[in-house]
Amino acid sequence: MHSDAAAVNFQLNSHLSTLANIHKIYHTLNRLNLTEDVGQDDHQTGESLSKIRRIGSLRSCSSSDCFSKVMPPRKKRRPAAGDDLSAKKSRHDGMYRKYDSTRIKAEEEVFSSKRCLEWFYEYAGTDDIVGPEGMEKFCEDIGVEPENVVMLVLAWKLDAQNMGYFTLQEWLKGMTSLQCDTTEKLRNSLDYLRSLLNEPTNFKLIYRYAFDFAREKDQRSLDINTAKCMLGLLLGKAWSLFPVFHQFLEQSKYKVINKDQWCNVLEFSRTINLDLSNYDEDGAWPVLLDEFVEWYKGKQMT
Repeated sequence: MHSDAAAVNFQLNSHLSTLANIHKIYHTLNRLNLTEDVGQDDHQTGESLSKIRRIGSLRSCSSSDCFSKVMPPRKKRRPAAGDDLSAKKSRHDGMYRKYDSTRIKAEEEVFSSKRCLEWFYEYAGTDDIVGPEGMEKFCEDIGVEPENVVMLVLAWKLDAQNMGYFTLQEWLKGMTSLQCDTTEKLRNSLDYLRSLLNEPTNFKLIYRYAFDFAREKDQRSLDINTAKCMLGLLLGKAWSLFPVFHQFLEQSKYKVINKDQWCNVLEFSRTINLDLSNYDEDGAWPVLLDEFVEWYKGKQMT
């Protein structure tokens, strides 16, 4: 019994000694503030392990899945302020160029006295008149022969006083009425000038104008050669009897034609039949035409 009690006491003392040692160790650690740090280290260690596990799981996934999970959706790039200003400037420049070309075209279409004057001096040089040389170049530029009837119509529109010459005043007045200040504009007006010959009233005015335009200014009549040329220019295509009348003038004694004779030839061509059946010998026709009718009838009989 005594030995059993001793054994129990020994075990009891051993346990108490162990507890005392544990208690000392705890208090020692507590004084050194190591119990809390240990707890925190354990907590941080846990977090670190958790992060390592998450990183491991990310590495285990595919690169595309990881990228879609890690990277947010890509947004469309908004233009920077500089890009926006550059685009606006480009649009404005395009609009300005279009407006500028339209404005220039509109200005070119509007008649300009200054441009008309500059055009005149291309042919007049330092003089205030377009002479034979300038007239030749002028006709070449507009694509018309000097002997073309349209040049006579143009001279009529300019109210030119001398054949082969255009003065500055005539040019400015006439071209202003035609609204032509460039070669191109006049070229585009040639058909209009030709069309004036198809209107009876205008044709009569041009025909009468031609007599004074072509004659020498110190003469009251037109020499026969000039008259034949001008009649051919005006009536050559319009009067079927003109070739016969031209033959009559060539074989006649006439050296000149006065204005009354000139004007009556036009009236004769418009009113008398081709067979001369309605010609009245007792009418107020000039002797020139009486002689033509007599000559022509005699020619027909032979």
